[in-house]
Amino acid sequence: MSARPAVALRWAQASWWAQAPWWAQALLVWGASRTWAWAVFTTVGRQQGPGPWGDGPLSYLEFTGTWDSDWYERIAREGYPASLPRDGTGQVQENAWAFYPVFPLVVRAASALTGTGWDVTASAVSLAASLGAVLLVHRLFLRFAPPATALWGLAFVAFNPVAPVLQVPYAESLHLLLLAGALLLVGRGSHLAAAPVVLLMCLTRPAGVPFAAALGITWFVRTVRRHRSGQLRRAVDAVDGLLALAVFSCGAALAWPAVAWAVTGEPSAYTDTETAWRGGGGLEPVVPWFDAATGLFGPVLGLAAPVLLVAGGTVLLRTRAVRDRLDLLTRVWLAGYAVYLLLFLHPQSSTFRLLLPLFPLALPLAAVSDSRAYRVACVLSGAVLQLVWVGWLWHWKQLPGGGDYPP
Repeated sequence: MSARPAVALRWAQASWWAQAPWWAQALLVWGASRTWAWAVFTTVGRQQGPGPWGDGPLSYLEFTGTWDSDWYERIAREGYPASLPRDGTGQVQENAWAFYPVFPLVVRAASALTGTGWDVTASAVSLAASLGAVLLVHRLFLRFAPPATALWGLAFVAFNPVAPVLQVPYAESLHLLLLAGALLLVGRGSHLAAAPVVLLMCLTRPAGVPFAAALGITWFVRTVRRHRSGQLRRAVDAVDGLLALAVFSCGAALAWPAVAWAVTGEPSAYTDTETAWRGGGGLEPVVPWFDAATGLFGPVLGLAAPVLLVAGGTVLLRTRAVRDRLDLLTRVWLAGYAVYLLLFLHPQSSTFRLLLPLFPLALPLAAVSDSRAYRVACVLSGAVLQLVWVGWLWHWKQLPGGGDYPP
């Protein structure tokens, strides 16, 4: 083939891709990313030795149905305990109240309709939710960037190092779908339509508190700006749909702890259950970050590491790339969720997965440079790191002290 026809062919291919509907482009990214994640899980699962879920290699569905999937399956079959399990000293033990109800209830309903078992149904629900999430993330990114940059940002999300979790029986894909939907609806000013989405989101993963805070802060900043520009002349004019949604979101964020209280009769049922995975002792805001850093880096650098992390995050959110590409609500959400993790998260190996709601950062990361080499390198790096994440954390290996690090 001569040089001229080859160039023409490449131009035609590029033109077809550019002219394809946005949903078709998103679907292709979704299909490629999910196929790669399937290959990663299948490859690593075949290397699995004896462990809690089998005596040797595991199939794809067996391998992805491990770890927290066991808890969700138990909830789908048995529901939640009426009283908190305790040991001989009265300490609350690990139990189902730490896991939010929407995902297992959706799987149970789907299983009742199809007659399929947990592994197949739960994986299918997660996979379908990941497709919806990809479509909504793309629509959200299209609000902030040209189509090509938005699509690359979507690819960064779909191939990020922990993206395989979007097709396993966990609640992450459903939460990403609802979070992207909520950000999109609020950004469009559809506050009433966003209310049920926010409620479901708050009952899917524990991120309702930072989302409610993000709505409240966004409303406050916009109100101050309107007042300074002379658009707000009466205090009553500040009461709008965004404020109403923020107040509603506060109630939605507290709904699950309230349900746990109502069922068990213990006001701190949810928080006591969450801290059971930390060995009990109650919530200690921020302190676990210093403890973990000290254990990793020593007494001096360990005390400085969390401070440097906060400083780095602050600088990142104030960069031009972030400010130019993301709207106020999305930037406040990123800051609010990061602060929430700093205050309440006990940092451990699951922390990587819990960073997924920071997905909007993928767009400014893609917009930093329009170099194809840079963008391809980022996507390939994420794909390779998926092998590292699944091989390191999802693959069960006996630790000297017993058990293994969870993904």
